[in-house]
Amino acid sequence: MNLPHSDLNQSLFLSNDSLPNPGVMLESVGLDPSKISSIGQVSPAFLAYLGDAVYELYIRTYYLLPPRRLVDYHNQVVSFVRAETQAALLEYLKPYLTDAEREIVRRGRNAATGKPRRLSPEIYQQATSLETLIGYLYLHNQGRLTQLLEKLNLSQLT
Repeated sequence: MNLPHSDLNQSLFLSNDSLPNPGVMLESVGLDPSKISSIGQVSPAFLAYLGDAVYELYIRTYYLLPPRRLVDYHNQVVSFVRAETQAALLEYLKPYLTDAEREIVRRGRNAATGKPRRLSPEIYQQATSLETLIGYLYLHNQGRLTQLLEKLNLSQLT
């Protein structure tokens, strides 16, 4: 792929101040953020669900500039939120993960159930694992989430 990139794109999203505060978001819908104090209280499936949304928002924001036709923007984003790409990104990140993060990835892999229609169960499990890790870090350690997202160096993948 040869897609345009601007350093401004990265600065739009890669600061802790620009990530929505999960505590404020949880409170706004009537949930107590202090009740989500350990990973055991939130299912890996929920973390993957949340991580999927956070990751897609990150990718959409990252490639927001330069302006382009909506269909081109959409195709670029879709290429990065596909399970195959997520699985490859997880493999790339594995050397940087802590033992605790590897455990979250393992739990996410084991939580991936169902039979995906268009891809292998292994790819689906890896993508779900990445989403689980992102969801967990979004709730518990946004600084670390930012570090890992920066390591993806998306400008090199375009």
